Order: sequence, then structure tokens, then C-alpha cells
Amino acid sequence: MSCGCLDIITTSNADIISTVEFNHTGDLLATGDKGGRVVIFQREPETKNEPYSQGEYNVYSTFQSHEPEFDYLKSLEIEEKINKIKWLPQQNAAHSLLSTNDKTIKLWKISERDKRPEGYNLKDEEGRLKDLCTVTSLQVPVLKPMDLMVEVSPRRIFSNGHTYHVNSISVNSDCETYMSADDLRINLWHLAITDRSFNIVDIKPANMEDLTEVITAAEFHPHHCNLFVYSSSKGSLRLCDMRASALCDKHCKLYEEPEDPSNRSFFSEIISSVSDVKFSHSGRYMLTRDYLTVKVWDLNMETKPLETYQVHDYLRSKLCSLYENDCIFDKFECAWNGSDSVIMTGAYNNFFRMFDRNTKRDVTLEASRESSKPRAILKPRRVCVGGKRRKDDISVDSLDFTKKILHTAWHPTENIIAIAATNNLYIFQDKVNSEMQ
Repeated sequence: MSCGCLDIITTSNADIISTVEFNHTGDLLATGDKGGRVVIFQREPETKNEPYSQGEYNVYSTFQSHEPEFDYLKSLEIEEKINKIKWLPQQNAAHSLLSTNDKTIKLWKISERDKRPEGYNLKDEEGRLKDLCTVTSLQVPVLKPMDLMVEVSPRRIFSNGHTYHVNSISVNSDCETYMSADDLRINLWHLAITDRSFNIVDIKPANMEDLTEVITAAEFHPHHCNLFVYSSSKGSLRLCDMRASALCDKHCKLYEEPEDPSNRSFFSEIISSVSDVKFSHSGRYMLTRDYLTVKVWDLNMETKPLETYQVHDYLRSKLCSLYENDCIFDKFECAWNGSDSVIMTGAYNNFFRMFDRNTKRDVTLEASRESSKPRAILKPRRVCVGGKRRKDDISVDSLDFTKKILHTAWHPTENIIAIAATNNLYIFQDKVNSEMQ
């Protein structure tokens, strides 16, 4: 697999990437950061002179999506950090995306302009109104070529829908509605209506002391607009059908794996919390990530996952120290490849893991500056727990827990992946094989 690296330069906290998302064609890639900015990268088209240039992503547009705010009623600061970005299916020449911080969701339009009108009758070249007495003849305005300009404009602002922090947004397959989820509620919005939303899930108990779990992620089914899933901090998944009732507090399916009593410990509930859930492109499966594993669930089998993959089982003996430094609460994301045959998720030390569902092979790769030279080949890495160590092995005791791959994205049809490592964005591409090895 060859690779390239795009650096979001500077090292302040505001530049740490907090979300990564390809659009539906994979030609655009958006990142959001803790400073409230959205950076969009565009894939370069292949040319006859440079046949290998396709696949390289360059900065297309940068804009400030959210600003820090203050809730005077609750005396709370609202961070500008972008929690999620979701692209809308393209309806015309312009592109649209949703971005959200903890409280406010915004719909943005991204369009191009390479012509400008000239020859107005009532305005001069700078746009000022002419004195009507000086207009002696009429002319037809014409469009003149100009340097390409990318314009980003806010189309809608969806606010006041959430009391708690928004952790997920998901666009429905009907292309008209989307949902947003916080710790205790999920709301359904229409893309054209900003002043109201419909509450479709509410797990807030009458007495907050009775609270036992929170919502951690939610996503619409890719093909059935009535179905959605949400995950919980207790490790369960609930599939809901909006045809059954307006309020989907009663799920139609509950996916939960029975806990092995022999593995029960103080940390069991923390490490079983689901940090991400993704439907497969086919809609048949769901992919979930908890602290130590990724699991593939079949929608038709509720009792246990179809497949379980250990991401970094060597950390099981380190849970106490990971609890003390708060790393045990890190929320790792997961991703499918275009054919649903390979899954990817992040780990520590800037490592990320890939699992081939067909061959059952897995690989650990590293996103680092050393491997970011153009057309460099990524070498598999191996973490050594004890005993004999090979030359390139890294000891579990020397892992850097400040370097973590939390946010990843996979191109919808090709073997191109985007990896966010703190304030660096790495883009890797398999230019040899059509399937990930």
C-alpha cells in the first residue's frame, strides 16, 4: 500500500482533527477540528502527463463552521469543536454537508464560480448604482471567465434541539430528513425546517439517579428510511422502526452479547461501551467498536455477533493504568471498505488495524511521518507482549498513548483511506491490488 500525507500544520489544540468523512463519490474529503474549522480536500483528476496523480487530495476549501458560544442560562461554555460531518447526496452542481458541535447543527452549501456577469445597465463595474440620467442606451449583460472561486455559504442552522452533547448525525436515505443524537435523546429533522424537530428516542429517566446507560452513537439504515440503530454505553444495539410508533422507545430488535462471568472485572462495563456503529453498504450487517474489539453483527441474529476481532488485546493487562490516565474512555471509530469485506479501526501509537473478513487475516499499520513520503510502502507493525522479540517489534510497554487514531474513513468504492492522527491527516492508497491484502 502506497501513501501520502496531508499535514494540517501547527500544533495547537485547536488544530486537532475531530472528524473525517468522504462524500458519496469519494472525490471530496472533509475534516473538522477542535477549532471549529472544516477543511475540504478534492481529489485531483488523472492527466496524460501525470497518470499517477489521481488519488492525490489537495485543499479545496477551508471555512469556519462553528464559533465558541456561551449558554447564559446554564452558565456553560459551548465548544466550537466539530463533532461530526455528514455529506448529503449531491442533487446539482453544488455540494452540501452537515456539521455539528455539541449543540448546533449547520447545513452548508459548497459551490464553484468561474464566471462573473459584466455589462449591467443600472450598476457600474464595482456594483454601485448608476445615475439614471447617464443611462442613454441598453445593453445585454454577459458572463466573463474568471479565476475559479469556491464559495461556502450556510443554508440552515438547526439549534435548540439538544440539552446534552450531540454525538452523532446521520442523513436518511430519503434525502429529506436526518437525525441527531445526544446522550439521552435522538431527534428527527427535516432538512428544510430549522425551528422544530421530532423526538424519536428518549431514554431520560424521570429521576436522573436511575440513569444506567447513555446513547453513544446512532445511524440510519442505508436503504430503508424507516430503520435506524443506536448503541449504548452498556454495549447493546437497538434497531428501531419508525413505522411502529412515533416515539421509538420500544426497539424492534436488541443486539447484546452475554457477558462471560470469568472475564468480569471493575472495567467490564467501561470497555464494553460501544463508541461507534456503522451499517454495511449492503445494509445486512452492522459494525461496532468497543474499547478492545470490533464486532460484526448480522441484522437477523440478535444473540451474539457474527464476528469478533481483537484490536489490541495486549492492553487487557494495562486497564488499570489506562483508567488512571483516562485513555480507557477514548472513543475509537470504525469503517467498512466499499465491498464490506474489510474493516478498519484505530489504535494507539498511531497504529491502525485492518481485518479481512474473508481470509481472516489482519494487519497493523502505522501512520507516521517516516511512512508519509509519496509512494512509500507501509510495512506491517507488530506489538510484542513478552518473550522473544523480532527486530521491528515494538514492546507494549513502549506504546505512546498520546498518539491515537480515533477517526478514520474509507473511500466508498476504492482502496483509499483517510487517517486522522492528532493534527495530521494521512491518506493511504493501495495502488497495486484491487482488494486490500
